[in-house]
Order: sequence, then C-alpha cells, then structure tokens
Amino acid sequence: MTDKITQLGYLACATRFRRISEKLHIDGDKIYSDSRLDFKASWFSVYYILATSEAPRTVLEIAGEIGVSHITIKNIVRELEEQALVKIKSHPTDKRSKQIQLSAKGKNLLPKLEKIWSSFGATLKHLLDAGHPDFPNILGRIEAGLAANPIHERLKHLDTLPDIRVVDYKPSLKKYFYELAAPWLLEVLKGKLEEEDKITLQHPDKAYLDEGGFVFYALYNKKVVGVVALKRLDEHAFEFAKLFVDRTIRKAGIATRLIERCISRCKENYATQLWLQTTMAMPEAHALYHKLGFTDRAAPKSMSVLKRTEKIMVLDL
Repeated sequence: MTDKITQLGYLACATRFRRISEKLHIDGDKIYSDSRLDFKASWFSVYYILATSEAPRTVLEIAGEIGVSHITIKNIVRELEEQALVKIKSHPTDKRSKQIQLSAKGKNLLPKLEKIWSSFGATLKHLLDAGHPDFPNILGRIEAGLAANPIHERLKHLDTLPDIRVVDYKPSLKKYFYELAAPWLLEVLKGKLEEEDKITLQHPDKAYLDEGGFVFYALYNKKVVGVVALKRLDEHAFEFAKLFVDRTIRKAGIATRLIERCISRCKENYATQLWLQTTMAMPEAHALYHKLGFTDRAAPKSMSVLKRTEKIMVLDL
C-alpha cells in the first residue's frame, strides 16, 4: 500500500497500528455475524478475562490485566451488560467499585465462541507470519519498551539514546568473536580451552555458518559489544552458544537482544526448539533464560555436551 500515511515512515506507526486494528475488528465482527453470534471483536479481551476468572473482577482490575484505559473497559462492559452477557453488582468492601462477571447467557456463549477462536487464531497467525513469524514477540518487545521508557521521555533524551543493533555475521566482524568470547572462557577454564572452543572461537564462520547455523553481533553506538552463535542441531532444532557481552556494557539489554534475534531466526526457519547449555556459575543468565521461557531438560542426542556444562535448557517455539 502506497499513500501519504505510509510515506511518513516511523512517524505514522500509531496511525497504521490503528487502521490495522480497525480492519481486524471489522473482519472479526463479520466472522461472528456469519456464525450468527451476537458478539463484537472489540469485546474479546474483556469477555475472555471474565470467562477465565474464578471470581468477579472490577473495571480497574480488568484494565490493569489487559493494559488499556479503564474508560475503554468501562465502555465495553456497558455494551456487554446491554447484551445481558455480564452481570454487575456492588463491591462488598469498596462502594466506588462494581464487581463484574459473566451472566448465565455469557457463560453459555463461551463454547460457541471457542470454536470460532480456534480457526480465527490460525487465520491470524497465517496473516501475521507474512509480516514476521515472531510477530507476537516483536509486539511484546515494543510494549515492554514503551512501558519502561515512554515516547515522551525518550524524546527528551533523543540525543543520548543508545543505538543498539544486532547484525548478521560478515567477514569484517569475524575477529570480534574471539576478542569478546575468549577472555571470559580462558578465565573460567583457567587458560585451558576445550577442543570445540579452539575451533569455534577462531573460525565461527566454519563452525556455525557452514553447518547451517548463524552468528550475530551486537553493536552499541556502532561498537561491537556482544556476540552469539546459533548452532544447528538438526532440521528442527538450534542451540545458541558462545553468548558474550562486553562487561563494560552490561545492564543495557544486549544479551536479551541477542537471544531474541536467535529466537526470531529460529522461527524464520520453522524450528520448533532452541536449546542452550550453561554452568551454575551464571545465576543472572539463568534468571534471564527463565524469564524468556527456557526450561530445564535433558540434552537431545543431537547436542554435543561440553565438559563444563552443568545445566541444559530449552525453549519450545
């Protein structure tokens, strides 16, 4: 689509998000209508929260869980009440609040909606995958970024915002793999590298790229500060390895950005699992892995477990 709005680039992102949202809601309404269900796409989030809650909820509780304004929730609740899909009663301890829950009619509607949601979700996945197979996580990163540092605050410090980028391997970056990874490994292994390390540190291109994997570098204000390798284990699984970040640039989210790139690349390649192996001497790293969804599991047969490895983890994609 070429129009004045798209030509504005980043400046029109909010407008484009809104028009995509409106089109999805219009199509959603038509799907419900074709199924002869008196339901609106704009009601989905509020209805779903109520349908999966064991106890009644207040407007503020629903707004907090969905992450939108309480005015928006209040308007949707009013529409749901008009359709007799919810019932509202006074809060027993807070006279200013109301408790909301599904009515009998609202509960009876759930099985019919769930049948639609299954195919609707699959259709949306097909559509959004055309943009990028990791699109939901991309949205999550945008939302997390806005929550941590809103646009109006970023604007005040525009000149000092760090430029963080993750790029693919290219010959001119090869040397940084050894320069960043080797010092830490030599320290941990007391100067004695394992045989695999001797090859991978000096020749990441041959060790990973030639075997169907990938190598990524993190740039902080155009300076290389981090590396990670994505090793192919088989047709459907990868392992991320040699994740290292310059110690002087810690706490900037570099490691997270590198892992997220690995996850995205796995999904681009229709992989179903992303593995890692680590030592118990890295509690902060373990906390990050758990936060990103990795869980402990026994190593697969395709993984070459290093002597220093004390923990194996996997992320099911």
